Amino acid sequence: MTLKELTADLRPLQLVGDMDIEIKDIQFDSRKVTAGSLFVATRGTAVDGHDFIPAALQSGAAAVVCEQLPEDTGKAAFVLVRNSQQALGLLASRWFGLPSGQLTLVGVTGTNGKTTIATLLYKLVRALGHKAGLLSTVCNYIEDTPVPATHTTPDALELNGLLRRMVDAGCEYCFMEVSSHAVAQERIAGLDFNGALFTNLTRDHIDFHKTFDNYRDTKKRFFDELKAEALVAGGASVHTFAVTNKDDKNGIVMVQNTKADIHTYSTRSLADYQGMILEEGFDGMLLAINRREVFVPLVGRFNASNLLCIYGAAVCLGFSSDDVLRVLSTLQPVNGRFEAVRSPKGWTAIVDYAHTPDAVENVINTINEIRRGKLITVVGCGGNRDKGKRPMMAQIAKRGSDQLILTSDNPRDEEPADILRDMAAGLTDDELRSTLIIEDRASAIKTACLIAQNDDVILIAGKGHEDYQIIKGVKHHFDDHEEVRKYV
Repeated sequence: MTLKELTADLRPLQLVGDMDIEIKDIQFDSRKVTAGSLFVATRGTAVDGHDFIPAALQSGAAAVVCEQLPEDTGKAAFVLVRNSQQALGLLASRWFGLPSGQLTLVGVTGTNGKTTIATLLYKLVRALGHKAGLLSTVCNYIEDTPVPATHTTPDALELNGLLRRMVDAGCEYCFMEVSSHAVAQERIAGLDFNGALFTNLTRDHIDFHKTFDNYRDTKKRFFDELKAEALVAGGASVHTFAVTNKDDKNGIVMVQNTKADIHTYSTRSLADYQGMILEEGFDGMLLAINRREVFVPLVGRFNASNLLCIYGAAVCLGFSSDDVLRVLSTLQPVNGRFEAVRSPKGWTAIVDYAHTPDAVENVINTINEIRRGKLITVVGCGGNRDKGKRPMMAQIAKRGSDQLILTSDNPRDEEPADILRDMAAGLTDDELRSTLIIEDRASAIKTACLIAQNDDVILIAGKGHEDYQIIKGVKHHFDDHEEVRKYV
């Protein structure tokens, strides 16, 4: 593909050199550049790709896309743009043959629930006889083929490469998590979304966005930038849709300026898709969805909300409500999301990914509505992340539990003891006296299992599906499920 063909979707500020040169590949990491590469100089949070333009040229880059021209452009062609991160998304989409327009692409955004909704939609559509792909925090899938996930939303090159593989494998649908980082860093630029789903919005990623308003507005951009129509397999054009949570105060805000058709869901008020929990236990709940009853093997008001979003999205995609309800009754919880491990001694452990104040509160409230014994909560906070939520997490966990054990999560580059001190600062002296602080996570889980008695529930929050701990930049194997099962 020539540079001219590749940059057809860009609005360059300036062109330098031969636009008819052939491009061999696209890179935004100068270390991967070889002869004939197009190097895209993006500005990141830690490094600026513009500093590596000389290295890319030395490695044989045929062309460079950037926001600022270097003093010496050499023999390479240059394309000057306003936003090179956005340009990378558009270039990647064009390079891989515009794959997002060759299937039905649905994105899920919000603080909590993205993985559950995207994963269960992927499973639902496949259960209804259609080929589908999944892009999620836990794992990416191209039909049955797993592709390990490194980010909630991959970088633009990886993302479009995966979409291309899905199209080539015959996938008709793709469901993907859309993180606020992905929107802010333009990883989804150039994608043709057919639908967008909003779950909820609570405090998260303030270390990156600086303020909650910035975080909210970044999520809203995803809906603002939806087109009125999008392509599907075969080249047909269909109306786009947005499904939003009416129970969240930001749910209507998200869709204020969207061009998509708006649909709402709620467990509390009138909406297009309404739901109510009729009965609930650790094995599932009986739901009424638009006045029709269905038993689902998931638990909690937050999952009732997730299932309404799934139901609404599936109906918007054209599936019959009868078929959707039938499949919903068979869907199992996503790995690391309210997964129950039962002990012969009569206690139950719940392993959950809850790592925000709101998510921890939701899980604790759900357990408290069902349990007969005591609740023992094991929870920590990640290092190098929003410090402001640490005392909040401890407060919520303490006040909803009979016994609280504070421990490590992923300390990353921070000292675990410092993180635990930040959490403990949210507790009163009286609360601290009855709280166990056990830095080693394995020991904390062991302690919870040893003190648990018949009918007690142990909540192990924060890591869910993760099978590692990051300590001083090194990833060590660690799995909450494995630790619990040692004592089961």
